[in-house]
Amino acid sequence: MKVGILKEIKSEENRVSMTPSGVEVMIANGHELWVEKSAGVGSGFSDEDYIAAGAKIIDTPAEIYAECEMVMHVKEPQASEYDMVREDQIVFTYFHFAPDEPLTRAFVKNKSIAIAYETVEGDKGDLPLLTPMSEVAGRMSIQQGAKYLERYYGGRGMLMGGVTGVTPANVVVIGGGVVGTNAAMMACGLGAKVTILDMNLERLRYLSEIMPKNCFPMMSSPALLRDLVQEADVVVGAVLVAGAKAPKLVNREMLKTMKNGSVIVDVAIDQGGCFETSKPTTHGDPVYDVEGVIHYCVANMPGAVPMTSTMALTNATLPYALEIANKGWKKAAQDSRAIRTGLNMVGGKVTYKGVAEAFDLEYTPVEGVLYDN
Repeated sequence: MKVGILKEIKSEENRVSMTPSGVEVMIANGHELWVEKSAGVGSGFSDEDYIAAGAKIIDTPAEIYAECEMVMHVKEPQASEYDMVREDQIVFTYFHFAPDEPLTRAFVKNKSIAIAYETVEGDKGDLPLLTPMSEVAGRMSIQQGAKYLERYYGGRGMLMGGVTGVTPANVVVIGGGVVGTNAAMMACGLGAKVTILDMNLERLRYLSEIMPKNCFPMMSSPALLRDLVQEADVVVGAVLVAGAKAPKLVNREMLKTMKNGSVIVDVAIDQGGCFETSKPTTHGDPVYDVEGVIHYCVANMPGAVPMTSTMALTNATLPYALEIANKGWKKAAQDSRAIRTGLNMVGGKVTYKGVAEAFDLEYTPVEGVLYDN
């Protein structure tokens, strides 16, 4: 199969969807890899590195879309790319369709095969292609929260871990999944007092066993959350509903009760955010103030550390990309439940329920496109 690795064009996105070592593995399996010029530079990989791995360097994305059977991105295709995508072409990337109606309708129209990293589901119900970026984003959320607590940035002027004789910051993490666990670990490591909330009792038992003593796993409820945000210095939104919009758990009225100069970090912003006042921001303009609370809502947080992120992402995506290239999308999806769950759209049909529900579109169960002839 001819596979294209596109350069990211979303604002300040420096990741690339495959490292040169990943390209080498794909080529060793009989595939032809086209890499857009300078695609890997932001992650520390030169065109020469890709050439040495056996790739062909291509000047424009239009050429890749025109010739490749499968194209790979990190972030969702941007508006300038919508008309380049061909019918029946495989596009394999993070789509996050549910909060983005223009993107969703564009991919219904172009009738491509949209396989979303974020909904590929493992045998245990885990999300293996979201996990590495969730680890990065969770850890980064605390770095950013600590930074924006500084007075220079408009924060309360607190050191997250405090010092001898001085109280550390209160950190509330909403969601005990991969993002939340990594955020809590980082905050605990800095010496903060951390409360992590989740609705799953078994998950809370697990967190109670593995987290340090300055972390307090608690069963989430609206009443508890209302109380906790009043005392919080940093609140991290780490709630995920795979393939669907994130629930709005902190509303403006709750925000009004928070301390002046406290910080919100909404890691769920890719799925619409879990704070009522959240809106996507960029690395160049990452924060804004609502009711005296600093909001950090960067939609591609791992893009700030592209070398780490790209290597972690390739480690996770390469086996699936290889299976799709080896077998074709339909046979790969028939053989692999994980790839099957990644199918969000096929030939103009929406095959992921959360996406269909987000925009009141007709839903076609994935079996209907895999075994229809």
